[in-house]
Amino acid sequence: MKYLYILIFLIPALTLAQDDLFSEIDVDAQEDYKSAAFKGLKIVNFESTKMISTKELYFVVSHRFGSIETGFEDFFGLDQAVTRLSLRYGITDGINIGVSRSSFRKIYESSIKIRLLREKKGGSPVTIVSSSNLLINTSLDKDILPGLEFKNRLGYTTQLLISKKFNSKLSLQLMPTFFHDNYVDVDEQHNSQYVIGFGGRHKLTKRLSLNFDYGLHLNRAESSPFVNPFSIGLDIETGGHVFQLHFTNAQPMNTNGFLGQATGDWGDADVFFGFNLSRVF
Repeated sequence: MKYLYILIFLIPALTLAQDDLFSEIDVDAQEDYKSAAFKGLKIVNFESTKMISTKELYFVVSHRFGSIETGFEDFFGLDQAVTRLSLRYGITDGINIGVSRSSFRKIYESSIKIRLLREKKGGSPVTIVSSSNLLINTSLDKDILPGLEFKNRLGYTTQLLISKKFNSKLSLQLMPTFFHDNYVDVDEQHNSQYVIGFGGRHKLTKRLSLNFDYGLHLNRAESSPFVNPFSIGLDIETGGHVFQLHFTNAQPMNTNGFLGQATGDWGDADVFFGFNLSRVF
């Protein structure tokens, strides 16, 4: 069974060999399609409907410092930073895959995004993308958790990303999300959890936009110490690339983490500063 889970984890990477099959559902760019609602692959924490072009490879460095509430004691979170490294590849314009590793709980993750509909003048009023992830939490310790099995390390997410570009400045996105962790920190918490995400982008200047996203958790346990994730950020476009700076109350950067384990309180300045930096090959 362990090897079956490993195979499932590798499925997105193995789909590279299926380029001919996937090309059948690829959508060619045409003038009547609207330009992307978002410039970055993420709004802040949530995935956006932006897709990577065919055969492009993105290397993304995501960094999240500790809480700025600590002040000079931890140099405003510098001493408690976590990092996530990821590779994203465009099999086609409508199918992207990725792998990542986060220092938060030493999580390895694979992902796949598939564009189902594309916003078009006189056609679909929205862009719809499905996004799915499978993760392995390698930080769980058998000495602390007797009876720990490989399956307990697994978690997965599936969500629909529904965006609309209202005009040249304003884009909004809705993200109904289901995620499941085989191991949860709170005994009363259901392993399967549901979230409705909201996000948006407002263009301030030619190269600068203000972004936000928020996740409303629908079945969080009453005894849970975790809170709903809320994030605000700036996208800075530089020579075709987007540099993202943001503040958020969730330090984890993988989907299950920021949805289910946000701990910060904006009212107490218990928030985390971070950035996303990408390189295209």
